Amino acid sequence: MSDFDHLLSPEERQFLDMLDRFSADVLVPQAAATDASGAFVHAQLAALAETGMMGANLPERWGGADISAHALFEAVACVAGGCGSTVSALTAHYLANDSLLIGADDDLRERFLPAAAEGRMLGAFGLTEPNAGSDPADMRTKATREGADWRIKGKKCFISNGGVADFIVTYCVTDPEAGHRGISAFVIEKGTPGLVPGRVEQTMGLRGGHVWELDIDVVVPDANRVGAQGTGFRTAMKVLDNGRTEVAAMAVGIARAALSAARDWAKSRIIGGEPLSNRQGIQWMLADMATELSAAELLGHEAARQRQAGQRFTTAASKAKLFASEAAGRIADNALQIHGGYGFTQDFPLERHLRDLRIMRIYEGSSEIQRNIIAGRLLA
Repeated sequence: MSDFDHLLSPEERQFLDMLDRFSADVLVPQAAATDASGAFVHAQLAALAETGMMGANLPERWGGADISAHALFEAVACVAGGCGSTVSALTAHYLANDSLLIGADDDLRERFLPAAAEGRMLGAFGLTEPNAGSDPADMRTKATREGADWRIKGKKCFISNGGVADFIVTYCVTDPEAGHRGISAFVIEKGTPGLVPGRVEQTMGLRGGHVWELDIDVVVPDANRVGAQGTGFRTAMKVLDNGRTEVAAMAVGIARAALSAARDWAKSRIIGGEPLSNRQGIQWMLADMATELSAAELLGHEAARQRQAGQRFTTAASKAKLFASEAAGRIADNALQIHGGYGFTQDFPLERHLRDLRIMRIYEGSSEIQRNIIAGRLLA
């Protein structure tokens, strides 16, 4: 029983038990090879679809698993502990799902969400641009009317799933004079003429969870508009609250795997005739790692609690994402240190965990942006 089982229904516990076995039996054995080859995680996502995870962030009405925010946090952490690349592609898909769930009308939801929940469609979230990362209001991609349609022209970068997604929820400027109130969102479907993926970025970690640059010069029907014109920024900010909680869950999942590996190594590694774990210095390292992990879990579940209650949880999500992403990096680094030289080799997962975790301090708004958000709310 975990420290958070009391927050879950019996059905959710059963779901997570199944997912834990799936992670151990399917994801973990493939993780190192995926990292080494850099192949996109198509097979892992197809297998995840069989578990119901592709729609775990969606309500039953749209084909989703309809689980609580607490169960979703634990489910994302479970997948992350098995394979960082897979969870990266999965949560990028969730950002696209959430964009439609939060911002779209029922007709657009019906066209995409049931298929996304079943894993028949893969989504992507097209927000970041070369000159608009931390501040989406600086975006340059524009959408202008062409009769009953929209011409969307611009460039996006670091778009997870972008080159293989069946649909990309793309944020762009429809009113240049209105600031963030002039941003709207549209669905661009795979195969639309003028949607041109660039090369896969060669990343430090999450090598099987690809990110692309996208050149966009497309025409889409007005039926692909996500909500009313000018509501895109508000939708994106709500989506990012969800996404930041999920980044915290990703960090927690990988940190759990790193701590577990360090604990097992310390107990089994014999130095001077006794286990490494008998040494107080190692014990203190493990104690600090466990304490930081517990704090990250608690902050994550506080954000999940507020999300579940329907409250505005921007600050809680930023706190959870900030602390978990930075604590997980320290945990994985200490886990590698405990392994000594072995931890620095690719025969053990620690160096991969450390590389995969580094982006968590940048994803969905950097640590510095999270501090700005938290301080802004504190001083308001």
